[in-house]
Amino acid sequence: MSSLISPEAIVTTTITMSSLATLAEPPLRYIDGAAMDYFLIEMVNTLRESSAIATARAKKIEKQMVDAGLLPHAPQPAPQAPLKETARDSTTSLGSKSASGKQYAVDEDEEALRVRLEAIGVHVGANFAERLCRDKPLFTETLDAIKFICKDVWVACWEKQVDNLRTNHRGVYVLQDNSFKPISRLSSWEGRETAIKRAKIYAAMPTGIIRGALARLGYQCTVTAEVTSLPQCTFQVKLPKGA
Repeated sequence: MSSLISPEAIVTTTITMSSLATLAEPPLRYIDGAAMDYFLIEMVNTLRESSAIATARAKKIEKQMVDAGLLPHAPQPAPQAPLKETARDSTTSLGSKSASGKQYAVDEDEEALRVRLEAIGVHVGANFAERLCRDKPLFTETLDAIKFICKDVWVACWEKQVDNLRTNHRGVYVLQDNSFKPISRLSSWEGRETAIKRAKIYAAMPTGIIRGALARLGYQCTVTAEVTSLPQCTFQVKLPKGA
């Protein structure tokens, strides 16, 4: 006597299998293509304020510890011999010193911002690489891993491939994007130099994405971004010898 399966059992089994398939492979979510650009703009501005507050708090704590005798006083810079200056030269020199002091503070805050953005990029890049290379065989050559970054990761993140890849065959790879999406719409009323400086901040997260993706593939490296003319961006990937 053959056993019959009730329609209710078939429906329950179908729903269960569908739920398991959804958990194993979540459906794609389509969003506005410009959403990531808007998110990046807000993220940079938010982290800039956050890093400035964190830097000020660290300086305040350090000063309190110095005043309490828990830390030594910072060494004073060695005095420099005064130069003969005219009145006009003296005014210019004072202005330069003031500007350089302000520039130093700004660069310190920007460095804290860059570190935070790159750390976020490392986490994002590692997850991207794990998802994208799930069905791929292990990379046996370093160049294959770099090509994976230039093609799969670049398309997933910025909807295009790298325009140019160069290497010296000694562990240094140069990835060039002639129209890098995160900085393609950047401009500044203060001039080209200011726009390029801002572009370097927006290249910090992509730098982390490259480093994080390669780290998840088993390649520890250093990545530096260079922006000389908008919207072109060049990334130098340096792997240790024997990687």
